[in-house]
Amino acid sequence: MNTSSSVRIADVGVSGTKSGFDSLYSYLVPDELYSAAEAGKRAVVPFGRGNKRRMAVILSVYDTDNADTGKMKYLSALVDPSPIIGKEMLGMLLWLHEMTLCTYYEALSVLIPPGLAVNFTEKYSISDCPSAVRAGLSRQAADLYSSFAEVKNRREREMMISAAFEGSDRQYAEELLRNGVIYEYGELKQRTKNESVTMVRLTDDYVCDPALFRLSRKQKAAVEILAENGAASVKELCYLCGSTPQVIKNLIKCGAAESFEYDVISPSEAEAYKDPDDIVLTPAQQSVYDGISTLIELGKPSAALLFGVTGSGKTPVFAKLIQHTLSLGRNVIVLIPEISLTPQTTARFEALFGDMVSVLHSGLSMSRRMNEYKRIASGGSRIVVGTRSAVFAPLDNIGLIVIDEEGESAYKSGSSPRYHARDAAKKRCAYHNAVLLMASATPSVESYYNARCGRYKLFRMTERYSSRPLPKVDIVDMGTEEQCGTSGTFSARLVREISANLDAGEQSILLLNRRGYYTFISCSSCREPVKCPNCSIPLTYHKINDRLICHYCGYSTEMIKRCPSCGSERMKLSGLGTQKLEDEISDLFPSARLLRMDADTTYSRYAYDRSFTAFENGEYDIMLGTQMIAKGLDFPNVTLVGVLSIDKALFCGDFRSYERTFSLIAQVVGRGGRGEKSGRAIIQTYVPDHYVINLAAQQDYEKFYEQESAMRKALIYPPYCDICVVGFSSADDRSADEASKLFLEMLADKVKAENITFPLRVLGPSRCVYEKINGQYRYRIIIKCRNTADFRSFIRELRKAACRTKAFSDIRMYVDINGDIGL
Repeated sequence: MNTSSSVRIADVGVSGTKSGFDSLYSYLVPDELYSAAEAGKRAVVPFGRGNKRRMAVILSVYDTDNADTGKMKYLSALVDPSPIIGKEMLGMLLWLHEMTLCTYYEALSVLIPPGLAVNFTEKYSISDCPSAVRAGLSRQAADLYSSFAEVKNRREREMMISAAFEGSDRQYAEELLRNGVIYEYGELKQRTKNESVTMVRLTDDYVCDPALFRLSRKQKAAVEILAENGAASVKELCYLCGSTPQVIKNLIKCGAAESFEYDVISPSEAEAYKDPDDIVLTPAQQSVYDGISTLIELGKPSAALLFGVTGSGKTPVFAKLIQHTLSLGRNVIVLIPEISLTPQTTARFEALFGDMVSVLHSGLSMSRRMNEYKRIASGGSRIVVGTRSAVFAPLDNIGLIVIDEEGESAYKSGSSPRYHARDAAKKRCAYHNAVLLMASATPSVESYYNARCGRYKLFRMTERYSSRPLPKVDIVDMGTEEQCGTSGTFSARLVREISANLDAGEQSILLLNRRGYYTFISCSSCREPVKCPNCSIPLTYHKINDRLICHYCGYSTEMIKRCPSCGSERMKLSGLGTQKLEDEISDLFPSARLLRMDADTTYSRYAYDRSFTAFENGEYDIMLGTQMIAKGLDFPNVTLVGVLSIDKALFCGDFRSYERTFSLIAQVVGRGGRGEKSGRAIIQTYVPDHYVINLAAQQDYEKFYEQESAMRKALIYPPYCDICVVGFSSADDRSADEASKLFLEMLADKVKAENITFPLRVLGPSRCVYEKINGQYRYRIIIKCRNTADFRSFIRELRKAACRTKAFSDIRMYVDINGDIGL
């Protein structure tokens, strides 16, 4: 209770605020919350003219005697009994807001697991007030009250009152609220789900007499799948029969099927069965270990880049460094780029460090992710392994953060807040006086540039572990193959090599970075491809469910017979996806045991673990997949790698396309020959003389860096500048176009009015490569700049001014610094 003359004020970031109105809002702390209000807690606050209740995060609490509190509102309630984020994460929240130009509450969303998120719902009900109070109401308000009172069902009445606040009766609903005739209350609900999967199976009634049930066409398709497989998850059923969850719900409702919960058994607490002391390092590994362990012992923030060829043995070095860090009483975060890598990486570290290891990534269920979060926060684990968001794990006393395959684009968030895990890791290392270790055989051009300039300590491992040779790589010209009569996807050379591997009992990996069966369908008469109605992108044919699917918005439709543009029946399926390649392999090698790994075969959160373990145990001969199989995996019996149809990646319109293509080829080629047997690789291409493909085949990163760096310097691209993309989207093409042009005019006016002197080079506005996605037309402006505090302040003020103009009322706008510009 406050007994002094001062008032207590809480500065908060409010949820749901648009970027044009995002700032810290000050609220009075009521007496009943005086001692409980703390920075890091969430609160419910009245916001806007209508005082709608919203969630907020408290960023500071202070007492003052001088505040002008006349129009200041009060906090309504506190959500958390104790702060949900501490001092360090409060600093990270402010850093995210500053560096990524996100809102305060968006920054909070990445610092806590989804299971801790809280939904607040405003509800209203009729109060037991005296009739004299009701008699003093206006006629319209009294009539509105009578209409509420006539509704006996509580839920319907609550919905009716809420609708009044949104419609033409709002002023009379507010009159009822002011006079206490109706009252407002809120409902808080935490978004935590049980650790289970909803499954569906046919009922006994349907099995005994199907004729009793009248089913729709889509329901019949679902029934056929259940009859064949026994049971399937709701998500799998929707995909396989091309339906929505509502179709499955109706199937259950009519009695033909029933649902049941399948408990997902989380891995039990691991026990260490290997001793890190047993790891013997080679002289090259020992030299790297000595250098980095010295940095850790200094107890100062520093960054190091470990550049080692594929198969050089970086993981044993990580393990020894983790052991050393733990011995100093400090903790470790290990980041990996893909969820597919977590099972193998986690298994290695659990074998060495047991239940000290926790795992965090988006593939975990809400409940398990929250449990892991709480275990880390309570000190129950000392090593965190995970993907990008694990950089925010609530781990204290950090001594080392490892970013494996640091050049991967997956470390950069594509939605707000648009942070890079590398930058967040630097911030955390500065706070904890820790070492940031970035490692890759194909580091990002920016990181290698920083290492060459001395900003990072550079360590090299130039040979494979135990002096094993790098795979022998051959490039096959598919143009020549076609001239020689080859009509299929596979060159004669690759067919021979796969056959040889099957005969020798050795395994093969085939990379095709495109899902689906055919990648597009077009009309032979008018030459138009069949596009998604929501996106300017051709639909992909999926044979398993005989449907056309958009990989961007999820739109799905049955296979078409006529061209939507001209009505012709001369439809042609073209392109190559993993599903079609799977069929071709089965035709060529009928006895081969084939494992396909792509987004369509890995629905289950444990699918990666089961599939990769089965492949490692020799249960499959060939693994076919997209980029998820290209990096970080270690299978000793893989001696052959085939790279198919990689050319498109070279010419995707992004200044990083050469870098990504080089990395993908070099990394997947490096999956071969990691055991006792030597490896070999075949790269199929129509541009066999392209320097990127040849340097990747030679695994010569140094020469690639020299060429790429020189080109970027000449064209002024990172690392010689920063790139800021301002994106505009709207359901109306003209509105998006005009908004982008208006923003450019406002930018030019602001530069002139404020006499801006920092460097800016502006490209655009122009349509994005994919001009329409999910019903939104898309434009962008690209700004070459220096990512300084002055520049960010300039862009933030410009965006706020734009968002408050009428032309931007229906425009979605985002700002992304150093993200991808290709799409």
